[in-house]
Amino acid sequence: MRRPSPETQSFMRRPARWGLTLAPRDNLRAAHLERRWRWPTMLALSATVPAFYAEMLQAAPSALTDAAYLLAALVLVLALVHVARSTSQPLAHLLANPTDGLLVLGLLAAAGLPVSSQSNLALGVRLAVAFLTLLRMMWSLKHLITRGGLAYMLLMAVGVLGACGMGFWWLEPTTRTLPDGLWLAFTTAATVGFGDVVPTTPASKIFSVFVVLLGYGTLSLVTAAIATAWVETEERRVEREIMRDVRHEIATVRNEVVALRRELAATRQVEAPPPPSGRTRARRRRHSTEGSEREPV
Repeated sequence: MRRPSPETQSFMRRPARWGLTLAPRDNLRAAHLERRWRWPTMLALSATVPAFYAEMLQAAPSALTDAAYLLAALVLVLALVHVARSTSQPLAHLLANPTDGLLVLGLLAAAGLPVSSQSNLALGVRLAVAFLTLLRMMWSLKHLITRGGLAYMLLMAVGVLGACGMGFWWLEPTTRTLPDGLWLAFTTAATVGFGDVVPTTPASKIFSVFVVLLGYGTLSLVTAAIATAWVETEERRVEREIMRDVRHEIATVRNEVVALRRELAATRQVEAPPPPSGRTRARRRRHSTEGSEREPV
């Protein structure tokens, strides 16, 4: 039976989370290409968010919104194929990323379907595409969620709230100013709901669903990052104390080993017989010579 190659085994060992899998870490070229395609893919997928809501506000199909969906599908296909061709098992990499393939099909369908205001099926497909797009973007940003990533989390939270505020300012007629949109975005993301400003149009209501999901995720990550920073400070203090104790014990053991070696060397010198004198060596040499002369021929 033929055994799979190491790279195929790496595909098998790495579980696909959310239907998305990174390139094999032992393939440096594929990993480098994946990092290079990360931000172009993010920008292309981000362009579909305003396209989704712009299409809901229009009564006729728009070439601009369709172009945004097609561009995102093209960039996603190019990134996926380019990285797959850099691996020794392109088919295995493609099969390990079913979410990307499903998202590409959804983006193409969203560009070809009629406007959402005239078809519930088109609205449902575009909503599913929006959820998959959000999932793909969050997966692409997970490399920023690190042990010391509090600054990144705060910047991302501010950016998300700012984008949501501009979205409400654009979609909701009751938010006539940008501060009103930002306030509605914060109360929606934090699930406070004071009731002074509420979404009233179908587009802003659908947008509120995504704002709540983003708010849950973003605010939870920021809170977790702050708690991790406090816990990390205490852990580092404990680690420093443990390392100081370990170094002290190692130094003590080293000194004891050196002392034992010195005692062993001194003991060997005391127990060793004294070297023979010159007269003793001459006597031994004479006895050996006489013994050899007495041997029969």
